[in-house]
Amino acid sequence: MSTQITPAAQLATVGVDEVAGAVGRAKTPAPGSLSARRRRRSPLGRILLHVAAVVVFVCSVFPVYWMLNMSFTSGESIISRTPSFLPFDFTLRNYETAWTREAAPGQTDFVHGLLSSTIVTVGVLVVTLLFAFLASIAVARIRFRGRRSFIVAVLIVQMIPGEAMMFTIYGMIDDWRLMNTLLGLGIVYVAAVVPFTIWTLRGFVAGVPIDLEEAAMIDGCTRSQAFWRVTFPLLAPGLVATGVFAFIQAWNEFTMALLLLRGYTLTLPPWLLSFQSATEATNWGAVMAASTLISVPVVVFFLLVQGRMSGGLVSGAVKG
Repeated sequence: MSTQITPAAQLATVGVDEVAGAVGRAKTPAPGSLSARRRRRSPLGRILLHVAAVVVFVCSVFPVYWMLNMSFTSGESIISRTPSFLPFDFTLRNYETAWTREAAPGQTDFVHGLLSSTIVTVGVLVVTLLFAFLASIAVARIRFRGRRSFIVAVLIVQMIPGEAMMFTIYGMIDDWRLMNTLLGLGIVYVAAVVPFTIWTLRGFVAGVPIDLEEAAMIDGCTRSQAFWRVTFPLLAPGLVATGVFAFIQAWNEFTMALLLLRGYTLTLPPWLLSFQSATEATNWGAVMAASTLISVPVVVFFLLVQGRMSGGLVSGAVKG
């Protein structure tokens, strides 16, 4: 018995075939798409990328590893012509020397230097974030006369190296009678760090739509409540990213601290210079141990903020 296909059935069959073809074309990646490039990538290419990543990682980590290795190695093994990649001659004497050594008779040791560095860094971090946060909101949200000129001035100030203004800064701090004080050093650090943090936070503030605050205000929030409950949590990654920059600048700065501080107010970077002397050989084991001790607070700080720091850096790269 023969079966005849009606015109309606023929149309239905054609429709199903067209839909199936469209689905197949949708699943097939375009020749220039990312999926197509990934499929065309040969195993050799992936291996080379992995090798390059490992090489970059090793080159980045090796100086830190060498510092740790030398900090646990005795002085005789450090100056040996044959390098040792493991501290076979393990000793803690270098850390003992670094912990108790004074920069000079009557000057700071590691404990006092750590206290000075902590006070300056925490103060600079808090003041910088406060000033930069308020200024970035004003620049990003308020249309005032001279706004573009202010942004350009911030960039120009950031381009001037601190060493070019060294004698001017010294004269100003001396006139203010803040020489050899942590307050004077903190003022210099804040002035150096604030321009960059304002520029960076401006991108984060501009990237948060003001419509979110308006929607919260429609739901019954006041303007301040809308800002603190809606906008501020979205700006937290930016605050962390700029806070990391301010922390590193204040903690590791050497030149201005050496110029403005003396005695027990010395911070840790100038204190580290005391291991080099014209009258005695440099104790490189103690230098490496002291460098390790100085690096520990930075590592701890990174471990505490690493989650929000990565998100903040990525967000700042795409918002402007």
